[in-house]
Formats: sequence, C-alpha cells, structure tokens
Amino acid sequence: MTTTVLPLSQGNDALPRPFRLLSLKAAQGSMGLARRVSSQALLKGERELVIQHQGNEYHLRLTRNDKLILTK
Repeated sequence: MTTTVLPLSQGNDALPRPFRLLSLKAAQGSMGLARRVSSQALLKGERELVIQHQGNEYHLRLTRNDKLILTK
C-alpha cells in the first residue's frame, strides 16, 4: 500500500490536518506486473479444476454461460 500526501490550499475550506490518499496498488517496480494465464491453459479442455491452497481445496468451474466460478 502506498500513501500520498496531497497539498491543499490554505483558503477558507482548508482541512485542519493533511488529507492522505491511500492506494492499494503496488508502487511501480516493487512487484512488477501480475502473471497472466488464460483459462483455456488452466482448464485444458475440462470444465473444472481443483486448486490446493494451504490445505484447502478450491474448485474453479466453467459454467454453461462461459463464466468462471471459484468455490471452496
């Protein structure tokens, strides 16, 4: 998370303390771009994929309307 302090005018509508804009975006260069994988490459012609994460199983399903649903 990055924090940016924005300067405000000192007019009548000035805030008593600095306004901080919080962003959940990673600072550029710190994490790079997210890796992209096509759903076709993941599913390999199947309609369901089981993902194991921290001892839990998650099911990635392709619906009849070509939507993806991830359930635990």
